[in-house]
Amino acid sequence: MYEPLVTLAYLAARTERVRLGTSVLVLPIRDPFLLAKQVATLDRLSGGRFTLGAGVGWEREEFAAVGAEFTERGARADEALALLRHLFEGEGPFRGRFHSYERGVFEPRPAERVRLMVGGGSDAALRRAAEWADEWQGADPDPEVFRAARNRLRELTRRPVRAGVRMAWTGGEAEFAAAVERFRELAASGADSVGVWFGDAEGFGERMARFAAALR
Repeated sequence: MYEPLVTLAYLAARTERVRLGTSVLVLPIRDPFLLAKQVATLDRLSGGRFTLGAGVGWEREEFAAVGAEFTERGARADEALALLRHLFEGEGPFRGRFHSYERGVFEPRPAERVRLMVGGGSDAALRRAAEWADEWQGADPDPEVFRAARNRLRELTRRPVRAGVRMAWTGGEAEFAAAVERFRELAASGADSVGVWFGDAEGFGERMARFAAALR
């Protein structure tokens, strides 16, 4: 798997209109200061086309491999989102539990307000999205589960946070019709967007084109 931000910088140079983003970056295992600089640079170079999708992660071994504390991942993600917004849009010092500074210069800032997307299906993820995000992305492609989570998000905030969901179809012929129907069901359940992962790079475009044609 390629490193996502490096890959997106390459794609930013090769494209002009398509929106770019991560779905999703494991936020607690990244240095938020470095990430802020990477995101601001990528947003500038892409002309404001970047959405930072972030989640807390779930794999203990992944955290252990980089020396990050798994049990603190929620608190670290919350603070990282607050720090990112402060660096992108705020002024003055930042004082947090894990990261603080009194003076500093953060330039260039993003071309526009960087869109933040929080991924995850837990109530904590929904609360995190309600507080910080422009978008929320559910990970469970069951329409009823998604609808309930979307309604919970509406209870948590009056801000216009978009509610999306992610699903997959990787080319299995036996699953094709069911995947197309699932997409339609998710759209009908109130999803503002339905993202589809089409599997390995080889044949990705062909699978995507076939899936899109079936939805017309």
